[in-house]
Amino acid sequence: MGRMAYRYLWTPLELGPVTTRNRIVFSAHLTNYARDGRPTEQHAAYYAARAAGGAGLIITEEHSTHPTDWPYEKLIHGFHRDVIPGYRRITDAVHRHRVPIFAQINHNGGQASSMFSRLPVWAPSPVADPLFREVPKAVTRAEIDEIVAGYALVAEHCAEGGFDGIELQCSHSSIVRGFLSPATNRRTDEYGGSLLNRTRLLTEIVAAVRNVIGNRLALGVRICGDELIEGGTTIDDAVEVATIVEATGQVDYVNTSIGVATASLFMIEASMHIPPGYAMFIPSAFRKAIDLPVVGVGRFKDPLQAERALAEGHCDLVGVVRGQIADPDFAAKARAGATDEIRLCLSCNQECVGRMGLNRWLGCIENPRTGREAQGVGTVRLTPKPKDVMVVGAGPAGLQAAIAAARNGHRVTVYEQQPQAGGQVRLAASVPNRAEFGDMIRNQLAECRRLGVTIEYGVGVWPGFVAERHPDHVVVATGAEAQRPWWVPADAANVLDVRDVLRGAGTGEPGPAEGDTVVVVDEVGFHHATSVAELLADRGCHVEIVTPGMVVGQDLGITLDMENWWMRAGAKGIVQSTDLVPMGFAGNEITLLHHPTGTNQTRIVDWLVLAVPANPVEWLYHDLVAAGVSVERVGDCVAPRRAHAAVVEGERAGAAV
Repeated sequence: MGRMAYRYLWTPLELGPVTTRNRIVFSAHLTNYARDGRPTEQHAAYYAARAAGGAGLIITEEHSTHPTDWPYEKLIHGFHRDVIPGYRRITDAVHRHRVPIFAQINHNGGQASSMFSRLPVWAPSPVADPLFREVPKAVTRAEIDEIVAGYALVAEHCAEGGFDGIELQCSHSSIVRGFLSPATNRRTDEYGGSLLNRTRLLTEIVAAVRNVIGNRLALGVRICGDELIEGGTTIDDAVEVATIVEATGQVDYVNTSIGVATASLFMIEASMHIPPGYAMFIPSAFRKAIDLPVVGVGRFKDPLQAERALAEGHCDLVGVVRGQIADPDFAAKARAGATDEIRLCLSCNQECVGRMGLNRWLGCIENPRTGREAQGVGTVRLTPKPKDVMVVGAGPAGLQAAIAAARNGHRVTVYEQQPQAGGQVRLAASVPNRAEFGDMIRNQLAECRRLGVTIEYGVGVWPGFVAERHPDHVVVATGAEAQRPWWVPADAANVLDVRDVLRGAGTGEPGPAEGDTVVVVDEVGFHHATSVAELLADRGCHVEIVTPGMVVGQDLGITLDMENWWMRAGAKGIVQSTDLVPMGFAGNEITLLHHPTGTNQTRIVDWLVLAVPANPVEWLYHDLVAAGVSVERVGDCVAPRRAHAAVVEGERAGAAV
């Protein structure tokens, strides 16, 4: 779709004193880039890259408004004046690209713990959050005044730091949301009971912040449209809150969200298992009820989807977060009509949302530059002496190495033994609800084409092949291969690796068929076992997953896939058995040690499917080293890991040529 086809996306919009150049918003999200409560150069470079890439508006992550609000370590403490120089670095960096930037300010309330603050958690009522499980202190009237004053103070710091607007986070994780929700507000004073009373804290904060910033800055409010919990805020409640906000006459726009960060988080930052645009009913309902501009969110993957949301009247602006994490030039490429060059987000949540849960800074599985902008990763550094570079393997590691080398002016040829690119990623994308994972390879191939990388398929590489072509440098990315663990006989015919199933070995004989009993062994703890189990259950097999861990697919929790997996597994009749260590397999019987009790269990199966660690394919690398070839290896042939490690190593190796 060319530039002229977008009727709405490139239209400017006024938000009080601020005019956005287009309708694409880089909405607020956690980054974990702060240090000692202060914003960093990492923040400035990160936001500046999205401004340079054409975003119409940038809204930073939350800035804490009070010492009792410290739910995670790397939070910006906006209530300290020493944040202002860091604010100025961020705003100056973004303003150089003539893009407005707002600061989101917040107190997380009861959706937190006292681990870092060593102070009681504050909330409207002593209702423990289901994730943190810490009973909060019900705030007094004097403490409510302190909360309001804290918001005003942080707004003042933000104004002094050069921000163009303030957004009040009153949605999925906020003390204000706690007051708004009947599920967490049990008060009987003027701040509880009726919706008007429950909205009182919000309107007091709006008035206090507007009093501080005057008409110089825009002011927005982000509201949860549906908490998706029993007894919580519904869409009807949220629409009424939006009308109350509008009636203050002090707010310039309304942003939206869905879910509660600690009870229905998997719907806030939905993975690829949730369809794009799933939350559009919320801004649509708001827009029918109020005249303020409304921001819509909900897994926008591409500019056409964003344009459609605007054209159909669902919202006035579109929040594109992960899409611009994956490709900071999302907006610029769309405006130039180069939509086929956009690095589409996979919605895998592995390095963005997933890293937050591990207390690490935000990255991206397919964009090694994300979070490393200040280090210059991904910067074009054209070489004065181009080299002939051979890359062996067209998986994510090899393709990224080719991209990085070609970007700097080298002549790159990739050799792939299989008839198509992708390696393990292509297999992973072949299972139910995981097709979007294949966008990683499609994105890399598009970049290779743009940079003039040659790719030859169906070509095996050995030392003599390399010697005949005498490249200046070789990058080996030959991946990993399945292995059988010690407890499985080498001659067992009814044992498959998950890769065998995904390659199609299970479409008929000699693989699992309808009615067969299948045990899937999960020793990896991620999508490997669960995806194959779903595939086989859909085929009509009776499937059980066994794992030595305390939960099947334990790492699905950090990518927000766990709740959705449990729903699908239950619907498909997949049995999940934990704390079981495989000890042997003979004929059709697998022996399992229940390690908490030391007792053995057995299962009789038609097929055994293994999701176990793989072995690196490293012989070519070692042979080339022995032959004195200039060579580097990347990805799973170094050590089998997940895709992001392969991409980062590929980028590093290619850029170093």
